[in-house]
Amino acid sequence: MPSKRGDAALVALTRTANHSVLWISAAAVLALAGGEHGRRAAVRGLAALGMASAVSNGPLKFVFRHERPTRRPLLISAHSTYSFPSGHSASAFAFATAASAEFPAVAPVLVPLAAAVAYSRVHVGVHRVRDVVAGGAIGVVCGAVAFSVMHKRREEPRRTPGTDPGSLAAELDFVEVHDVQEAHEVHGGESAPA
Repeated sequence: MPSKRGDAALVALTRTANHSVLWISAAAVLALAGGEHGRRAAVRGLAALGMASAVSNGPLKFVFRHERPTRRPLLISAHSTYSFPSGHSASAFAFATAASAEFPAVAPVLVPLAAAVAYSRVHVGVHRVRDVVAGGAIGVVCGAVAFSVMHKRREEPRRTPGTDPGSLAAELDFVEVHDVQEAHEVHGGESAPA
């Protein structure tokens, strides 16, 4: 039988993940202490978290409409929302996936922490295993998508103003060069004075 101390630790963990407080705090630490990689990891992690939360807590819960478990005593009060998929698990793995993809050094901390949050949801009695597995899968996908999209946008070459072939500045440069060349040709064709 689980110890009271273990129960208390998992209850505390699952509560810190409410409203994504745990992951917002992790993002703040990354942004403040992780340098450029940490700041990018924080942004990507929060973007992925927002995506996963919107998907898991919005349409999917109302599509499946699975009720919360009732087979065991609850260690915390159950939410009034549906059970499948677990929004806490989706948010946890979304943040961990995107942030770790950008900053691999934090993966050994974030991934086990995400798994612990997912397990805590089952342990305290508010989710079934399938809920957290589905939530975790949604989180991984959202994390990968958020990282990929933001990374691709960052890698796109940035044009210097006026270098776009269709820009007004480029057209003016062309006209100016053409006029200079034309003037040079006219000057070069004149006879030298006797």
